[in-house]
Amino acid sequence: VLPFAAFAEDAPSPTLTDEEYAELIQQIDDNQARLLGLISGLTDEQWNFKQNENRWSVAECTEHIVRSQRAILESIKQVIASPRDPEWATKTAGKIDFVRQIVPNRGPQGQGGVQAPMEIRPTEKWDRAHAIREFYDAQGEVRAYVETMNRTIKDRTSQHPVPQIGWLNAYDWLNLLTLHTVRHSKQIIEVQEDANYPKG
Repeated sequence: VLPFAAFAEDAPSPTLTDEEYAELIQQIDDNQARLLGLISGLTDEQWNFKQNENRWSVAECTEHIVRSQRAILESIKQVIASPRDPEWATKTAGKIDFVRQIVPNRGPQGQGGVQAPMEIRPTEKWDRAHAIREFYDAQGEVRAYVETMNRTIKDRTSQHPVPQIGWLNAYDWLNLLTLHTVRHSKQIIEVQEDANYPKG
């Protein structure tokens, strides 16, 4: 019979490893560099160009990214403040790989995606200067939170509103936040690669 310590040693830890933490910070910084690279120096015509009435412009994608960062971060704070879930490891087994596979990868022209809730849809028609300020603010909030949070967060869970995603732990949620920005940065690239996208 194996001693109890052997079983305990194999139990998954709810605490982020140094590698997981460093990867989150790197994702946040990479997102900032990538998005600012995509939206820097655009003309008003490029900023507001739409492939068609059903597709978002670069401006709308950027506003959606910012709104989503703030909304998801608030959800994460609530998840982390919730009581510990003793079944977290079973409920969220394999979810980090699932999140990394589905969230950043868009189907052609966004097919197969989920309709954004009203509160994070782009509605305010931000100009580029305003959008950049808002993005810096949202990025700063996310980075400051990750840098200062308690790293024992995997044992805090909640259900994603999309049933196919199901239960996520707080680490999964943080990855969803960063990878959602990747997803819509790819959408901006789709807009900019359109044959009718205005020349600079």
